[in-house]
Amino acid sequence: MNPTYDFSGQVALVTGAGAGMGLDTARAFAASGAAVALADVNEDALHAATDELTAAGHQALGVACDVADEGQVAALVDRTVAEFGRLDMAFNNAGIAGPSGDLADEDIAAFDQAAAINLRGTWTCLKHELRQMRSQGRGAIVNCSSLGGLVGQPGRASYHATKHGVIGLTTSTAMDYAHQGIRINAVCPGVIDTPMNAAMAGEHPEAMAAILRDQPIGRLGQADEIAAAVLWLCSPAASFVIGVALPVDGGFVAH
Repeated sequence: MNPTYDFSGQVALVTGAGAGMGLDTARAFAASGAAVALADVNEDALHAATDELTAAGHQALGVACDVADEGQVAALVDRTVAEFGRLDMAFNNAGIAGPSGDLADEDIAAFDQAAAINLRGTWTCLKHELRQMRSQGRGAIVNCSSLGGLVGQPGRASYHATKHGVIGLTTSTAMDYAHQGIRINAVCPGVIDTPMNAAMAGEHPEAMAAILRDQPIGRLGQADEIAAAVLWLCSPAASFVIGVALPVDGGFVAH
């Protein structure tokens, strides 16, 4: 059983909240008493997720947002603060798998799209969340890197480059903002049972089989296991944890 937290009176923002790790994290924040702003580029999934939380009696706001567009991210943070009055916690989770295969044969547009969402999107979310949290003098942010931010894997150079970059953003901004009462960390999921990984498994079953062989626990992770790590990093229990890239990977990095 996961620990429980009391985030009553606090406000959380989750990007990529329409499915997978983002949705389970939004659910967990709401169940812990936080008001939650959910953001996703998929408006149908976003509306379904927001309706689910409000129907359960939680405070929830859904905002369509492409994190690659800074104007949309700025509007997301502004809407969140206008609706709930503050911003205490954020999980910058939106991302895509990007191209895979031989880098020499990759299309530059596919690389640019992965970098725009996974890396620049995280940078943009951080920028606007930090402006609000800086004015409050406190906050906690968790960026979603990946197992791919910690190691290399064949055929995944572009994706791994973006996720290594997320860790660089995390550690450097954590140093800049620790003295201002804002804690910034990253979570590095292994192979999690999400729609994105299901699609990758369908396209590259041999790659997925190889990854699972290297995941000592012998199974896919679950989205709620990532949510549990994110909530811990945002909680007072992690008050002395700053600039960490936390593997939640079934032992992949350790094996």
